[in-house]
Amino acid sequence: MSKSIETQPRSVSQTEQYEKCGWQFYLQRVERVVPRPAAWSFQGTAFHSAAEEWERSKRTKTEEEMVQLFSDQYSALVNKAMQKEPNLDRWMTAMKKPTGQDIEDRYKLGQSQVREYVRWSEVHQPRIAWIEKGPDAVAALEFYFKVELSGVQVRGYIDQLVEDDDEPEYHRVRDLKTGSTKSPFQLETYKVAVEKALGLKVNSGDWWTGKTGGLSPKKPLDLSKVTEEQVAARYVAMDQGVKAGVFEAKPGFHCQFCDVSHACSSFRG
Repeated sequence: MSKSIETQPRSVSQTEQYEKCGWQFYLQRVERVVPRPAAWSFQGTAFHSAAEEWERSKRTKTEEEMVQLFSDQYSALVNKAMQKEPNLDRWMTAMKKPTGQDIEDRYKLGQSQVREYVRWSEVHQPRIAWIEKGPDAVAALEFYFKVELSGVQVRGYIDQLVEDDDEPEYHRVRDLKTGSTKSPFQLETYKVAVEKALGLKVNSGDWWTGKTGGLSPKKPLDLSKVTEEQVAARYVAMDQGVKAGVFEAKPGFHCQFCDVSHACSSFRG
């Protein structure tokens, strides 16, 4: 087994992937099987770039500029993926939609979601927190963290840290979602990371979702009782499993959305 996977820092995505299917983790992160491309991934990446740029501009740029930024990046990512995998039959799509149609639909959907985010933020004016970084203060957007939890190094990027309007002494962690998957564990990790790395208090978390064009849940997720030990336990279990070479295959419905299923003997698609 590659030494790098044994010693590298852990993340939310690694841990949740390992818990869902250890064999998928092995194929993707140890064997380094080339994953099948999916337009939904490019949609998410391009949307995040547009939302981040909108916030970094302090909402001074135009809606059309943000839509254009999304469009340009989405197209560039799709074109690059097509060069690597020109056989569109090998791409992943939702609801068994033809790949060409899926690419076009997600282009339009992503543009719509960017518009919705810009308009929502103009109305609600979320207050992005500012954090110290060296001699400067920077907006807490897509900011990197690396912390040690019970002996395990954990790293990641937090989409947004915002000031809590209801409780001024607290901050709220926020993740932006273009799809339907939402991870409480992700927000729990972010809460612990912010408190440990920045010394700020976090009591709640939420998601901005492209499916609703607003925040979910309507009442923020209560993170006040989440402890470092509770979050660390999952990382420790995952880390120990990887180092022990335990990669259990767990076939199920999720196999339909696995980007390395083409190299998996357990997959029956």
